[in-house]
Formats: sequence, C-alpha cells, structure tokens
Amino acid sequence: MKVLLSIKPEFVDKILEGSKKFEFRKNTFKRDGVKTVVVYSTMPVGKVVGEFDIEDVISEHPDLLWRKTEKAAGISKQFFDEYYLGREKGTAIQVGNVIKYERPLCLSELGENITAPQSYRYLPA
Repeated sequence: MKVLLSIKPEFVDKILEGSKKFEFRKNTFKRDGVKTVVVYSTMPVGKVVGEFDIEDVISEHPDLLWRKTEKAAGISKQFFDEYYLGREKGTAIQVGNVIKYERPLCLSELGENITAPQSYRYLPA
C-alpha cells in the first residue's frame, strides 16, 4: 500500500537529492502494509514529484528523536524544536530508495477525487 504525503518544496528537494533522510510528522499513518510514500510537493509546485520506500518509522520523545536523526534530518535543530514544541512524541519516517518522476503528475492522475492531504492520505492500490 502507498500513502500520499504533502511536503513543502524545500524539503522535497532535499529528499530527492538525498540530503534529507527523514520526514518528520506530528501524526502519522498506521504502518500496516504501507511500504511507499508518494510525494506531493505543495504550492507553488502543486504536483506529485516522486516516491520513496519507507526504511523505518521511529516514534519517540522529540529529544530522543532528534538524537537518532540529526545527522540526516535535513532540517535545523531550531526548526525541529519549533515543530515539536509542547509535544511528548514525534515521528520520523526514514527515507529509503527514492524515485524522482521524470514528469511530475497532477493529483487527478492518481485517481478520482484525490486531493492534497493536510497530513496524509492512503492511495488505492
């Protein structure tokens, strides 16, 4: 199964080039059967630009999560701290094999009534 994630273009670029090995989330999908993340680059791009295999999913207190991911986080400690401010738990999706699409896709090409998710959306098989 695949899940569609909305990710800001600056982070999408880092994932596609390989310098960001973790995608951070406050809330995440149930892992059961989900093996692939399909990447929707938010506006101004507004396209589905690639996908990556899920290597691992780590859910921890933010302090421990940062210690485990900081070398390949692709974000600053300040951004991380602001993102998880007041949270007892954070989640990092470890990026595995990355595929950048030759031609970015419109959401409508993924199926009927597919819209950009606020956080995530399961995709039909």
